[in-house]
Amino acid sequence: MKSLVYAAIAILLTAHTTLSVSAEMPYEPEHYEAMRNTGKPFAVVFHANWCPICRAQAPVLKELTQSPEFMGITVFVANFDTEKVLERFLGITEQSTIVVFKDGKESARSTGDTQRAPLAELLRHAIP
Repeated sequence: MKSLVYAAIAILLTAHTTLSVSAEMPYEPEHYEAMRNTGKPFAVVFHANWCPICRAQAPVLKELTQSPEFMGITVFVANFDTEKVLERFLGITEQSTIVVFKDGKESARSTGDTQRAPLAELLRHAIP
C-alpha cells in the first residue's frame, strides 16, 4: 500500500513539474497552428547550428523560460536552414530571429539579441 501511495505522489509531482515548466520543442506546423488557435503565449526561435549568435541566444532563452515569470511560454525552435515555408509566412530573413505571439498574433520580434534584459523584455510581449 505504501508503494502505491509513493507512486501516486511521484506521478503528481512529475505532472506538476511538467505543467509548471515552459516547453521548448522543435517546430512542427501542427503544434504551431494548435498553439496559435489556443491563444496561449509562445515564441518561435529561428536557429541555425552554424550561427554563433543562435548558440549564444539558446542558453539565455532557456534560462529565461525556466524562470517563474516566463514559465507559461512555449518556445518552438525552427531550423533556419529548412523551415523556408514558415520563414516566408512570417517574413524571416535572418537566423537568430525570435517572433513572440500573444493571443494567436505576433506581438514582438527581435533579431540578434543575446543579452538577458532585451530577451526578457521581448518575452514579456507574450504575457497576457
